[in-house]
Amino acid sequence: MKNSSISRRRFLQASGAAAIWIPTSARGYTSQEMRDFYANGEMSVNVSKWELDTPALCVDLDLLEGNLDKMASTMSTNGIASRPHAKTHKCPTIAHMQMDRGSVGICTAKVSEAEAMFLSGIDQILNTTGNVTPTKINRAMNLAQQCPGFIQATDSQPNARLLSEAAVAKGIIADVVVDVDPGIRRTGTPFGQSALQLAQLVDQLPGLRFRGMLCYDAAAQHVVGFQTRKAQTLERMVQATDTFNLMNASGLNTEIFSGGGTGTYNIDHDTVGMTDVQVGSYVFMDAQYMSIGGEQDAEVYSDFATSLTVMTTVLNDQYEGRATSDAGAKACTINQPWPIIKGESGMTYRSGSDEFGTILYGDDPSRNYKVGEKLEVIVSHCDPVVNLYDQMYAIRGDVVEAVWPISARGMSA
Repeated sequence: MKNSSISRRRFLQASGAAAIWIPTSARGYTSQEMRDFYANGEMSVNVSKWELDTPALCVDLDLLEGNLDKMASTMSTNGIASRPHAKTHKCPTIAHMQMDRGSVGICTAKVSEAEAMFLSGIDQILNTTGNVTPTKINRAMNLAQQCPGFIQATDSQPNARLLSEAAVAKGIIADVVVDVDPGIRRTGTPFGQSALQLAQLVDQLPGLRFRGMLCYDAAAQHVVGFQTRKAQTLERMVQATDTFNLMNASGLNTEIFSGGGTGTYNIDHDTVGMTDVQVGSYVFMDAQYMSIGGEQDAEVYSDFATSLTVMTTVLNDQYEGRATSDAGAKACTINQPWPIIKGESGMTYRSGSDEFGTILYGDDPSRNYKVGEKLEVIVSHCDPVVNLYDQMYAIRGDVVEAVWPISARGMSA
């Protein structure tokens, strides 16, 4: 996103920025101390978020719950279900909150994420990435043995046959969906006859049960401008609907037609036949999503609040026009647009250095930070940022209410 495309003031308005108070004698509790305080399931001390050692990943509970409630309400109004993607938060606590609000299940990108979610009590899981190696196929079938609500994807006939062989060897019936490519040529089988023939094969193979199809248009999620995004999404998904109808007409079980995401959550119900939306980033939001514009606000995608931040501490203030913090690429990633300093104006943030972030002051900064002071940044891209941390701090009214393990952190295999 170019700096000229959206004003800092508008970004800050969308993020709910407000004046902040920072304790002058912050304790700086370590992550291990915070885990110990929460060992019995409840916080045993009253800790301000400003007392956390940094970098620290924080989620504002009021904003998170508002995002969850808005998505649930929108899905109910539009007559479509949500099947949120856990690759965003990798946190079973949030997955349970989503299920409690009516989601029909969760999605995982990798079988390892599915394993972590199942171990934490989530039993309705759609693994959207195909498992193609013997190791992953075996792990998926082991999970299917234990979790009746586990569904896995396939996008080729050879892979479907391997899944069948593994399921038969385990003595189970494995639920499978066909992954259909929306046209981005990443994963999935092409629309039309290719998808139909694969679905028919899955339906015929021993050990497999065909459940439907998924078609996730990742390219549509960050299209700038709501009307442009809507037009592109609905035009491309016409072929997905046609493919779904082919499966229906052939007598296949088509109870699942899953797709869509945070950028198209209020568009996807217009795709004929779609049963559920694979929303993910809406729980946290980030600078990337804020820049695409929404239906009601062409400049900022403000449908959901930016609930996720990284807390960082200033390490050096000796040089004119800049300061250095302790949250660089290892805390914020190098995704762009860069993180946004919450509650401030007239300054920008860069996280390109491994260990250090850089605060760059403009002509009229709202303040100048001193060594030891703390600030929050709205993350650039929430998914990879979450994957950098073992835990996140659930904050309400600037007080740490809970410490949530990011149980699927690093689950990339």
